[in-house]
Amino acid sequence: MTVQPHSQTQSGVAVSSASDRHEAGTSGYRRVNAALWLAGAGTFMVLYSVQALLPLFSQTFDVSPAASSLTLSAATGTLALAIIPVSVVAEQWGRKRVMTVSLTATAVLGLLAPLAPSFEVLLAVRALQGFAMAGVPALAMGHLTQEVSARSLGHAMGILIAGNTIGGLSGRMIAGALADVAGWRAAMAAVGVASLLCLIGFRLLIPEPTARATGRVPLRTLLHQINAHLRDPGVRRACVTSFVLMSAFVTMYNFLGFRLLEPPYSLSHGLVSLVFLAYLGGTVASPGAGRLGDRIGRTPVIALSLLLALAAAALSLVELLPVVLVALALFTVGFFGAHSATSSWLNQRTGTGAAQASALYLFSYYAGSSVGGTTGGLAFERGQWPGVVAYIGVLLLSALVAALLLRRTPPRSV
Repeated sequence: MTVQPHSQTQSGVAVSSASDRHEAGTSGYRRVNAALWLAGAGTFMVLYSVQALLPLFSQTFDVSPAASSLTLSAATGTLALAIIPVSVVAEQWGRKRVMTVSLTATAVLGLLAPLAPSFEVLLAVRALQGFAMAGVPALAMGHLTQEVSARSLGHAMGILIAGNTIGGLSGRMIAGALADVAGWRAAMAAVGVASLLCLIGFRLLIPEPTARATGRVPLRTLLHQINAHLRDPGVRRACVTSFVLMSAFVTMYNFLGFRLLEPPYSLSHGLVSLVFLAYLGGTVASPGAGRLGDRIGRTPVIALSLLLALAAAALSLVELLPVVLVALALFTVGFFGAHSATSSWLNQRTGTGAAQASALYLFSYYAGSSVGGTTGGLAFERGQWPGVVAYIGVLLLSALVAALLLRRTPPRSV
């Protein structure tokens, strides 16, 4: 690959020219994808491991299902608040450095969380973890946009989200399996160790960026970029899609475990943790949706994925356990297909200022997890599983409307 001098945006932040960027099949492409895959896995295993432990938190601390879900919502809420500030800091310090700090703090706090003596302290540690985790979600998508060629971006974005998927799956599986035999504290400690190993792998693999931070960027310039994105109806619609889509997804996974612990299923915590294997559907769906979006366009992929998730949510009302598990797998495929295609659509559209656009998207995404997921707990407490499905259905229909409106604002050519 011929290396050309770095170009600069008007903001003064270096960006790589098209010829600098890694092409599929090159060593740099493989390294950046592998490193960011590990970064996503190490972050999301810590973030979502508590979903497998929510019933145990309810029992241990004598709190309601909705209250126990705050162990996830506290982290995703502070993560959402930190997304934009972290993206601003990264413009000055560099994405690689900020992601390293983020992964380090995430792993350290992951090892401290099991020592929490009370539910309130656990919530406080989880809130700190949310701030610590923000570096990878805030920067990984924008990093790929700057480091990978446009024609390879959809597939690379799918690989990144697949790493997030594996992290979410492994965190839940490790926590659920160990909690059954050693308790939730040992389970959380094991997840913290696994996150530390991902940090080591990230540092060994991540190549030097083809675009480097060039120092302090005027705050006015960054605010102008954010404001410009907010004025763009396409960005707003993508953010609405992100918010309601994540609200639905987190609700499904937060409260299905409570349902399966009760009659007629009466499964153990260890067996309930196995339902998270449905996450593997997302591992397949994310790169697949990226490739399909590169071929037929991303908005058709978003709409089809949302329709699949809607059908799967309705199917989950059937009380036969095999049907519930199939429904969960299809719902997961639909969610990750829509998420992968929407995030790729947004990154392709924005180009300059991609980091700020990704920050807005992910602020919406994690705000949806925090607000929508806990609200889903109220739906579960008042309407049990039919109430959850009705709530999810309304959310997915809202996402479908927002996604269809994206067709009026097609992505700009890159």
